Amino acid sequence: MAAVWTDSEPTPLARPGKIERETHKLEKRLCRLVGQAIATYNMIEAGDRVMVCLSGGKDSYGLLDILMKLRARAPVDFELVAVNLDQKQPGFPAEVLPAYLKDLGIPFHIEEQDTYAIVKDKIPEGKTMCSLCSRLRRGILYRVADELGCTKIALGHHRDDMLQTFFLNMFFGGKLKGMPPKLVSDDGRHVVIRPLAFVAERDLVRWAEHRQFPIIPCTLCGSQENLQRKQVGAMLREWEKKHPGRLDNMANALQHVVPSHLADGTLFDFRTLTATGVPDADGDKAFDADDFATPPSLPGLSVVPL
Repeated sequence: MAAVWTDSEPTPLARPGKIERETHKLEKRLCRLVGQAIATYNMIEAGDRVMVCLSGGKDSYGLLDILMKLRARAPVDFELVAVNLDQKQPGFPAEVLPAYLKDLGIPFHIEEQDTYAIVKDKIPEGKTMCSLCSRLRRGILYRVADELGCTKIALGHHRDDMLQTFFLNMFFGGKLKGMPPKLVSDDGRHVVIRPLAFVAERDLVRWAEHRQFPIIPCTLCGSQENLQRKQVGAMLREWEKKHPGRLDNMANALQHVVPSHLADGTLFDFRTLTATGVPDADGDKAFDADDFATPPSLPGLSVVPL
């Protein structure tokens, strides 16, 4: 299955110019990386009805766009239904998404729930509304997934989101915890998938510009920006600017965990550890100088010049 998912690519352009060639390469890369994430984590199976959560931002537009391309040549049959939650924020352009989705010809559902009024009533002026808003939104989307008979819930988080979450948990939460590509929802009833897990944000920015998605601004609710996430995002961008490929290496590290070389006694039994007398290449080398070879890349995640 993996080979069929990952080998899919757009139809070649006839005598393309430079811009067309770069766009074709970008589309091919996006399809390859999303296909490889789906295959690696078995995100989509035969007969699945996948609810694609569409916010009106570049990431969710890109997710839906690429999934529609892959569905046409996927090794299994599955359905897509786009879902947007209209939370009744003042100024929200309610006509944009229905018009866009009708033009696509894809099944969709717009759920109208005035969570904005609830959040404004419960959260004191000046405090961030994101936490309560997120909980309300999550519960509503789980209910909608049940009503629509969806077997998977697809979210538009990408590689950079996942790395930011990892560092937020480490810096501010004291945990080595990230945002996984696939997980059961907190109510235990749904499987949540993130098919953009291998995709860099910069590629989604370029794809959104090329496809001219009708972006809906994310500032309509007037809530404060998550300053901690903003700080971590700036840190990661600076690292990548100074050291190209570093984010790829960090994303790769999330798939290559060595519990014996961390400190969590629930993952590795340090208490009863004894010397065996048998040489072990993975044993401690406390007095050796660090020598980091180039790690194996995530599937398709080589550093690609833009």
